[in-house]
Amino acid sequence: MRTLVIGASPNPLRYSHKAVKRLREYEHDVVAIGKRKTQIEDVEVLTGTPPLQDIHTVTLYVGPQNQDMYIDYILSLKPERIIFNPGTYNDRLEQLATDAGIECIEDCTLIMLSSDSY
Repeated sequence: MRTLVIGASPNPLRYSHKAVKRLREYEHDVVAIGKRKTQIEDVEVLTGTPPLQDIHTVTLYVGPQNQDMYIDYILSLKPERIIFNPGTYNDRLEQLATDAGIECIEDCTLIMLSSDSY
C-alpha cells in the first residue's frame, strides 16, 4: 500500500516527520512532499506536485488554508482514501473527493498505525 504524505517536514518534532518514519517502520511504501527537498531516513522529500502513480492513501499534514495547490493534484492521483489528520480537515476537499469516489477519514495516521486500523 503506497502512501503519500503531504506536508512532510525534516523537523523530527513534527507529526508529519514521525508519520513518515512510522509508516516505514510498518513497511509501507512512502512518498513524501514538503516545502523543501530533504530526506527523512530512506524517504526523499519531494516538492511541488510530482507525477506519481499507484497512490493508495494520501495523508495530509497541511492546514486547509495551504491545501488549494494540492486539491486538483490529490484528485488526479485517484487514491483510495484521504486521511485528514488533526487540523487538516477541509470540507471542500472532502466533498470533491467523496464525489470522486475517494474515502475520506478524519483521524490520526500515527494512532491508526499503532491501533492496527491503518
